[in-house]
Amino acid sequence: MAGKKRYPEEIKTGCSKRFPGKRNGAIYVIIPAVKTLLILIFLLIPSLSAASIEVFVSVLPQKLFVERIGGDRVHVRVMVNKGYNPATYQPTTRQIAELANADLYVRTGIPFEESWMPRISAANSRMKILDLRDGISLLSLAHEHGDHNHDLDPHVWTDPLLVKEHIVRLRDVLSEVRPDLAGEFSANQVAFAEELDLLHQDINRKLKGSKGKAFFVFHPAWGYLAKRYGLQQIAAEYEGKEPTARQMALMIEQAKAAQASVIFVQPQFSMKTARVLANEIGARVEEADPLAENYIETMRKFATRLVGREG
Repeated sequence: MAGKKRYPEEIKTGCSKRFPGKRNGAIYVIIPAVKTLLILIFLLIPSLSAASIEVFVSVLPQKLFVERIGGDRVHVRVMVNKGYNPATYQPTTRQIAELANADLYVRTGIPFEESWMPRISAANSRMKILDLRDGISLLSLAHEHGDHNHDLDPHVWTDPLLVKEHIVRLRDVLSEVRPDLAGEFSANQVAFAEELDLLHQDINRKLKGSKGKAFFVFHPAWGYLAKRYGLQQIAAEYEGKEPTARQMALMIEQAKAAQASVIFVQPQFSMKTARVLANEIGARVEEADPLAENYIETMRKFATRLVGREG
């Protein structure tokens, strides 16, 4: 073809698309590939700023707490999922690997953490660690089980007012991770605190006529609820250990004196011992799961079952 003038840049790049301009008298072009790269960079900038806060928690109820404060700004993974026993749980290799990308780990002090926390912390030195028990006066499991063991009870979430204290600290640590979202986290915390107040009022109304009442459980997971609402929890088991013959005889005596009609068992534990005790005193065995994810509903239903009536 004759007579078509080509710019030097076109000869060099082989690119027929040009966007001529002048800088210091020279003609230049923007290659389409460069345009594409610039577009991708501008598209990525908003997604990077909107990245979720990666959070690990010990047990399922905590998942709700973090999600209610963090909203869609958090991505929550649970160490001990449904059906697993916190007293005997062993984290998976995958979970330990995923901790390398976590921003926050919220622990409760359940048994597996006592031996695993050094390895959990070592998996990610930049990961913040928040303890659900921080700032809370902990109960000893001894008075709940009737023995001389002085280990501390980690099940603080069974008292909604203690959860209300915890979510203030949770709000603060999430705000440290994302200061630009502090206002959003604060609003979420206020809203959830109001819901916890309503839960407390509902439970208190249901249990106000049961002050001093004893209730029987296989695993001592409801001690903070018992303390808050003036009840007495009596447990058959501690850290997965079956009661001794002397302990079983004492429980039978206590249950008969209290005219117990039900023994509550977590689905993570065997019902065998609970059924033996129930048969001895003429009671029934029912499941009650303090590790359930639907925390608000679980707490309301358990209070209803403690008094044996709806309302």
